[in-house]
Amino acid sequence: MSGKNWGFNGLNVIFATKPAGSSDPQFTEKFFTQTLDHFNFNSMGNGTFSQRYLITDQYWKKGYGPIFFYTGNEGDIWEFALNSGFITELAAQQQALVIFAEHRYYGKSLPFGKESFNIPQVGLLTVEQALADYAFMIRELKEQLAASHCPVIVFGGSYGGMLSVYMRLKYPNMVAGALAASAPILSTAGLGDAAQFFRDVTADFENISPECRDAVRGAFHLLKQLADRQDYSSIQSEFALCKPPASPQDIQQLYGLLRNAFTMMAMLDYPYSTSFMGNMPANPVKVACGTMLRGLDLLANLRDAAGIVYNSTGLLTCFDLYSLYVQCADPTGCGLGFNSLAWDYQACTEVELCFESNNVTDMFPPMAFTEKDREAYCSKRWAVVPRPGWLQIQFWGDALSTANNIIFSNGDLDPWANGGVRKSLSSSLVALNISGGAHHLDLRGSNDSDPASVVRVRKAEAELIAQWVKMERFRLTAAYTQL
Repeated sequence: MSGKNWGFNGLNVIFATKPAGSSDPQFTEKFFTQTLDHFNFNSMGNGTFSQRYLITDQYWKKGYGPIFFYTGNEGDIWEFALNSGFITELAAQQQALVIFAEHRYYGKSLPFGKESFNIPQVGLLTVEQALADYAFMIRELKEQLAASHCPVIVFGGSYGGMLSVYMRLKYPNMVAGALAASAPILSTAGLGDAAQFFRDVTADFENISPECRDAVRGAFHLLKQLADRQDYSSIQSEFALCKPPASPQDIQQLYGLLRNAFTMMAMLDYPYSTSFMGNMPANPVKVACGTMLRGLDLLANLRDAAGIVYNSTGLLTCFDLYSLYVQCADPTGCGLGFNSLAWDYQACTEVELCFESNNVTDMFPPMAFTEKDREAYCSKRWAVVPRPGWLQIQFWGDALSTANNIIFSNGDLDPWANGGVRKSLSSSLVALNISGGAHHLDLRGSNDSDPASVVRVRKAEAELIAQWVKMERFRLTAAYTQL
């Protein structure tokens, strides 16, 4: 979820994580003829578009093994396939077919090409349309592959995890269970505390060292003093900016860029280096704290800590405020390029992300983003009025007790975690918490540096999914024999 900087454009790439005891799975990239508008028969002339998906049957026991279906989220589908090795490891164990489906309006699944983000064409970008895409794709591919009796389990991380929950709620006839990793289904439905997210980002750095938190807060205080004096040349020099800031708006942009860097490091605080959503060293929060505490020049330390995210190669000679970070309707960041346009629109319609930093419960400058701010921005940018509370109405909010067969996994290092379900609601609505885990760590492939907690959680997930598959296979067989 957000704070992202998608830069992966690979095609026909071999999967990077090697499942235990098997060779690397090779995904085939395909395109599915998808309906443009599932809910209006007169809309767009009943048109279609090409939706990308990745598929591997390397481990599948044809016609019998389950189907593991990844509900793609806000980015290029290869990015998720290359960073979700647990799914293929599990497929090797359970003889499953694996499909990663790309979300409409992201990656190469642009319904109207370069005009997809024009008004009114962008109006077909909704959660409901995306879910219908996945349901339609599942039905058609099962028919094509002679897999009508193969149980389907959906997987997703972050926003994709939200979609997996929603698929189980809306299409339980098609989906036997869902693994929702780091899925903030409560906070994005307007349930919770606006200060929670950046408070939890701060807590990650504070847990390394309270002095680290204080150094970050102190650096922002010094930056504010320079901004209040309009000493823009010093700010340019201290932060190696390509151009000097010239207005309070530029200063807000700098604040956002810097805050986003700490957000990224908190989300992606994995115990090994990664190239997911940009290049990140192992334990980036610890690395950043080492940078913040290396000497007395707090502004230089703040610049170099942000450089862990924005200049991982060391090749940038200066930072361009407006090309490295884009302010949008998601205060945690929308990323760059077409994907950022799509997520900005979704954050202006159904997905609520009214988070704030306040410099009291967190270490960042006060930066509010209220429902009123959201409405003003979205009206101007997309000519839409957000619909607060819609996800609560449409997808149950926190009233999930009558649902079943959903795993909610969260890592305690992930600032999105407390926007999700942290306590089990029943024996089949299971919350699994990962000590020392960052953003959907459990979906990543096995690594020698994994904490023991994620190894245990993956084992529990595998056992629950195997049970669901067995139950669904029994149900499908019983239904078939009654025909």
